[in-house]
Amino acid sequence: MRFATWVHAGRTTSGVVSDDGLHAFERQGSILEVVRAGLPAALEAGSEALGHRPVQLADVRLLPPLDPPTVRDFAAFEEHMDGAGRSMAAAHEVEPEWYKRPVFYFSNPYAMIGAHDDVAVPPACQVLDYELEIAAVVSRDGMSIAPDKARDHIFGYTIFNDWSARDTQLAEMKVGLGPTKGKDFATTLGPFLVTADELDPHLTSDGLLDIDGTVSVNGTVTGRDNLRNMSWSFNELVAQASRGTWVKAGDVLGSGTFGNGGCLGELWGRSGTRTPAPLQPGDVVEMTVATLGTIRNTVVRGPDVPAVREARRHDWNTQRSN
Repeated sequence: MRFATWVHAGRTTSGVVSDDGLHAFERQGSILEVVRAGLPAALEAGSEALGHRPVQLADVRLLPPLDPPTVRDFAAFEEHMDGAGRSMAAAHEVEPEWYKRPVFYFSNPYAMIGAHDDVAVPPACQVLDYELEIAAVVSRDGMSIAPDKARDHIFGYTIFNDWSARDTQLAEMKVGLGPTKGKDFATTLGPFLVTADELDPHLTSDGLLDIDGTVSVNGTVTGRDNLRNMSWSFNELVAQASRGTWVKAGDVLGSGTFGNGGCLGELWGRSGTRTPAPLQPGDVVEMTVATLGTIRNTVVRGPDVPAVREARRHDWNTQRSN
């Protein structure tokens, strides 16, 4: 089943998706509430909603399917790590520590945008990039979940575009922190939240999903890869996210960026030049993943914001010696 959140005639509504359109729930509530109620209750509410007269996709604005309480974004594709490392850090091989465990950073849950929303260039950014990813949505709370039990903790999947201000990201990571402002301005989530059972037929024997994803800029395909090329399965990502702590229903776990052009940064690292060029206002980025659908966002000029002053410098060596 596919769940969605949309705005129609000035009203925010949640429900399910069919070939006929969008069907509102009988009792309105957010998709996060539906996820927290559990999959059986969600499927029951969805089946009930399918009896209602639909609205057409063309007549609504799609919002992110849910407002996640937390967002963890992993880096699970070796090819991406190789190419992006060459671009961001001039590294000629993947950091050996990466192979030991799946790593992630926390992204901004307040920066989620819809499948067709505009994306504003963030402040001071001259090197804007997309990142083609898939996200799993946690179905129920758990701590230190074993990988072989983790499938029971996945409600469904959605497309995840981790927009990246590469120049900002590179500068802040020199400090040994981040990514922070280089990442937290926009993440596309959508178009729908597709329940995990719809993707189960695509599972490989080692728990990976065998589904294709593509990304294009202004109609030209720039990246194409398959989720089976992940170095860890989503079950293993759930296990790592919950290791020694809690994951809770509604949490979002990003796969990390597909290889083979899943972002421009990877292509830049391989070519040694910024070709294709960084994204500019007017560019249209489209991502399609089998079973999950298509998202399409247009880059627009960002707003003017106040400047940030440089640090106050203190002669602390002299102060400590006096």
